[in-house]
Parts: sequence; structure tokens; C-alpha cells
Amino acid sequence: MKKMKILLVLFFLGAIATVNAQKAEASINTNIDKITYYQQRGSEDANYELTFKAKTKAEEKAFWKELEEYEKDLKKKNRKAFRAYVASKQDVYTTHHSICDAHCHHSDSFYGHAGFYYYEYDQRNYQRAPSNISVNTQIGMRAPSVRLGLF
Repeated sequence: MKKMKILLVLFFLGAIATVNAQKAEASINTNIDKITYYQQRGSEDANYELTFKAKTKAEEKAFWKELEEYEKDLKKKNRKAFRAYVASKQDVYTTHHSICDAHCHHSDSFYGHAGFYYYEYDQRNYQRAPSNISVNTQIGMRAPSVRLGLF
């Protein structure tokens, strides 16, 4: 009788452990699916941003503001998904920067926003204009000092 109770308890605990392991595995798979989704979403969003042409300044401003709010909310809700999203956007922006030159016409708002994803999207660097080299030197003159002393 005692052995039967022990076997029954062990069987019950084993069943619970198996169910919990399956739930944990399903949770891991769900997280991987979410990360993959946000990687794909980031790539799609970046490609759309690169081709986006607003009809008015107000429309353009609203577009970039909405995008920033989306990213801010994603960062608050799920940091891993946010990092995957931004990493995939960085890849797209980096690739675009290497192939895009004067034939690409982007707005000032684009350059301001794109700098977050790829550091060389500074408008001066992006257009590949030569930088002005200047040297600053400081020249100072002082009047001679005269001291009188008594012994």
C-alpha cells in the first residue's frame, strides 16, 4: 500500500514536470518566432522608409513621428524584439548607403532619422562632399613685466 502511494506520487510529479517542460519549450519557440517576425518586419520597414516620398511636409513629419513612437513602444514592451528589429534595419540601411549616391533623393528628415541606424548617414558624409580642412592656432602676446624690489 505504501509502495503504491509512493509510485502514484512519483507518477503524478513526473507528469507535472513533463507538462511544464512542454510549456517551456512552447514558450521558447514562441519567443524565437517573435524575434524572427521582428527581424523581417524591421527589414520591410527599412525598405519602405528608403522609398518613402511624402507629398507634404506635414505628412512626412507625421510619418517619422509615428515610426519613432512605434519603436519606443516596442522597446518598452519587448527589448529583445526591439534589438532584432533595429539590427535588421541597420543591415538594410548599411547596404543602401554603400550603393546609393547622387541618384537617390532623400529628405532632410530621412537623414536625421537614418543616422540612428547607420552613423555615416550624416548628410555631408552621405553626399560625399569633401570636408573643409581648417587648422586653428592661438597666438598670444603679453606685455613684459617689470618688478622693483627693495633690499
